[in-house]
Amino acid sequence: MSGSVAAIALPLLWTLLASLGLKPDLTTHPPTFMWPPSAEAYAEVLIAVPGFAQEFTNSVLLATGATGAAVAAAFLAAYGLARSGFPGKSMLVQSFLVLATLPVIAYVIPLSELARHVHLRDTFVGMALANAAVFAPLALYVVYRYVAQIPAELEEAAFLEGASLPRVLWEVIAPVAAPGLAATVLLVFVLNWNMLLVPLALAVRIKTIPMAIIDFFTFEREVEWSIAAAALIVSLVPVVAIVAVAHRILERFSLGPPTTRV
Repeated sequence: MSGSVAAIALPLLWTLLASLGLKPDLTTHPPTFMWPPSAEAYAEVLIAVPGFAQEFTNSVLLATGATGAAVAAAFLAAYGLARSGFPGKSMLVQSFLVLATLPVIAYVIPLSELARHVHLRDTFVGMALANAAVFAPLALYVVYRYVAQIPAELEEAAFLEGASLPRVLWEVIAPVAAPGLAATVLLVFVLNWNMLLVPLALAVRIKTIPMAIIDFFTFEREVEWSIAAAALIVSLVPVVAIVAVAHRILERFSLGPPTTRV
């Protein structure tokens, strides 16, 4: 297990060393690292590279908006499915997992055309809705597992006391399903943060972090490895921070079927 973790971490370690200017000195035998480390590449990325700070902000806004839209829609749909009974419901729920496994390229063309027809192409709203549409099936499948396990008696008691449906959803269902909702938010946020194809197809002026990283590896210029590595490390900071803070929530994450009758 530790060997697998080390193998996965090696590329990240190489990127971190490269971002600090610690490159192998091949003139020595055996090769050693050039010393001392330097944070100049980070200063270059955050200050001197045109637009990187704005692209970082764009990614934060888009990932947050798309995640909120996807999980909110998934929560409402999951509740409706969990509290309804019709033939083939289990197959319908499983079909959302199938949709979630489709390659993103399958969504890009129709979403791009739809955004163009409704005049939302190259807008924050259009890109956020498109990203939400891509990950909504996965969010629905995961949230349904948690909502379906909530006893219907809880909300029935709330209805008897005069609570409205929105109040029941907010004060009864959401708190009980909170671990599943939180895990889903984290997962969908990370997926949205790393999304490339949808912004690439829908945007011209608005760029995100994955699109910015591509600019460091274009054929128009020589790759500056220290700066490119620093940009990669900076792009990982929000994801690493979120996972580190909420790792206990992610430990509960599961794509398994509900353990109670649905």
